[in-house]
Amino acid sequence: MVGVDFGTLSGRAVVVRVADGAELGSAVHEYAHGVIERTLPDSDVRLGPDWALQSPQDWIDVLRVAVPQAVAAAGVSPEQVIGIGTDFTACTVLPATADGTPLCFETPSRPHAWPKLWKHHSAQPHADRINQVAARRGEAWLPRYGGKISSEWEFAKALQVLEEDPEVYARAERWIEAADWIVWQLCGVESRNICTAGYKGIFQDGSYPPRDYLAELNPAFVDFPGKLATGQVGGTFGGVRLAPLGGSAGTLSATAAAWTGLPEGITVAVGNVDAHVTAAAADAVRPGQMVAIMGTSTCHIMPSDQLAEVPGMCGVVRDGIVPGLWGYEAGQSAVGDIFAWFVDTFVPASYHERAGEMGMHAYLTSLAAEQAVGRHGLIALDWFGGNRSVLVDHNLSGVIVGQTLATKPEDVYRALVESTAYGARMIVETFEKSGVPVEEFVVAGGLLKNPFLMQVYADVLRRPLSVIGSEQGPALGSAIHAAVAAGAYADIEQAAAVMGRRTEAAYVPDPTRADAYDRLYAEYRALHDHFGDGRLLHRLRAIRNEA
Repeated sequence: MVGVDFGTLSGRAVVVRVADGAELGSAVHEYAHGVIERTLPDSDVRLGPDWALQSPQDWIDVLRVAVPQAVAAAGVSPEQVIGIGTDFTACTVLPATADGTPLCFETPSRPHAWPKLWKHHSAQPHADRINQVAARRGEAWLPRYGGKISSEWEFAKALQVLEEDPEVYARAERWIEAADWIVWQLCGVESRNICTAGYKGIFQDGSYPPRDYLAELNPAFVDFPGKLATGQVGGTFGGVRLAPLGGSAGTLSATAAAWTGLPEGITVAVGNVDAHVTAAAADAVRPGQMVAIMGTSTCHIMPSDQLAEVPGMCGVVRDGIVPGLWGYEAGQSAVGDIFAWFVDTFVPASYHERAGEMGMHAYLTSLAAEQAVGRHGLIALDWFGGNRSVLVDHNLSGVIVGQTLATKPEDVYRALVESTAYGARMIVETFEKSGVPVEEFVVAGGLLKNPFLMQVYADVLRRPLSVIGSEQGPALGSAIHAAVAAGAYADIEQAAAVMGRRTEAAYVPDPTRADAYDRLYAEYRALHDHFGDGRLLHRLRAIRNEA
């Protein structure tokens, strides 16, 4: 099997043996355009605050470059590959024509014609209105999303396009998650997966929000679900079915076979989200197993056999992670991005000289690890990319309290690491207070390579951390889903048990440090509640945007 993971800055492919999940070869392709945040490619068209776009050409290049390289690295013949699965960041969404052509290919000078990356947050005013109107009307679907729709999700971003560039909105015959668009390019058949439709597209209990609600947002928005080209589970809307996870979307087309070097006609799995497929890679597909995929941001996902309303969650969707179970999602909008921002922006040259080949992150980590808990005297709020859970407000911003003239870079670095752990504890506690127990906390993603950070999380959470047994969790998870789609396994649980892997209790909390962190976490909660109403932070952001 080949699994392909489309991330924020790059795409990676891995070749996996169906019999045991062994990873035989992999390759990474960096996106030429990266994250488009300031100006459109090859132009001087400037973007506003909190914009984040991507180029579909970068995604196609991953298929052209990374897939053949991974197969070559694995030392297998392309004819041995029986299926391909893909995953994507979400909600990364794009406007396209009815045949799947991205509008940015036709009108590259229009910002709203480009795909909006998951961390495009400038639709917050539109999300606010979506939430306000839904709350006033008592829309039944709103509690499934913790009481608020994020500015990252499909409806907020689409409403922004409608109201800021109605011509692009009118030309967009499809509003489609990149997770589904890339599958369309692979097999030539348009499909919509149940995961992104539920979590990002407000598809609940067989329908989208009602037309009269959409009309109240904007009369021209009433037919928006038609652009999503999907509908009832097991039925059709616009001729396109809502596809189950682990299902087959079709077979590899001749065009995609030429791109990838794989045989035409092999199975193409239904699209999925990077975080959600990682559960299978960690063999964490049973109720109560929370998987935290920690990278530039963190996504927390967990299957459950019960439905509950959990405040501030990204969503709860039937069959959204594993068919037959409810799937919960929460998240933190920035984690690794916070550490990178600090290193890139605030560390003095003298530290870089001392770090040398060790690298700045490793150097600061080594200095921070020498400190006793609380010695730096700082508390930070992990809102540098806004707050996804539990406040669901991307106009919030980061806060650091307690700095003095004696504060050093390693102090701030440690406080930032700790702040993300406090944010994770807030999420876990919110689940459990809502009657949804977290039985096991499993870590995946690039940040698990940092033992200091992992130990901080174990101490702050006061619980053991299990860790995934793969450095390419999403790609492995996509390959597992492809194995199910190709018929090698009966279902995702069976495939995950054979092909997935994790180490249980790889990190355990230290009681003394955990006690010290309890005191600091109480201060974090006090700051969280004080600044969480957004009044001060919103005013500061408004002043910045006006300037």
